[in-house]
Amino acid sequence: MSNENTSRREGKVVIERTYRAGIQDVWDLWTTREGFESWWGPQGFRADVQELDAREGGVLRYEMIADSPEMIAAMKQAGEPTSHATRSRFTEVKPRSRLVLTNVIDFLPGVETYESNIAVDFFPSGDRVRMVVTLDAMHSDAFTKMQEEGFTSQLTKLDARFA
Repeated sequence: MSNENTSRREGKVVIERTYRAGIQDVWDLWTTREGFESWWGPQGFRADVQELDAREGGVLRYEMIADSPEMIAAMKQAGEPTSHATRSRFTEVKPRSRLVLTNVIDFLPGVETYESNIAVDFFPSGDRVRMVVTLDAMHSDAFTKMQEEGFTSQLTKLDARFA
């Protein structure tokens, strides 16, 4: 079960979901290799985690990989690689309450490297957890919209899991 809500404010995209789940189960999706790999990446993609150290200053490194025939074909047709390495670090970790991932955006041709945050706040209540994800805007409105669509797409994996 999920209640969906998406909004934009002050250069940020805010996406909310409420799941019938325990807080530790939802927290582990962000802070363990198995949890992260089980849902990260828009539909048609998957993440292979090389390193995940969920503490302040800890590293998250993973490969984002197109893994459906349709997405592989679309990436090749667009002249884009079918995978790319992603580097992040945990810049804030308050167990089962809040975390902030700072992503290094260094994989976009012609775009100077910059950092972008994903902040996640968790609000457990009974047998449910409300998860509020705040994404920093990217370098352009078009990429911010693609980021929002991609993140919403990957959340459908959790929506199905907790339906």
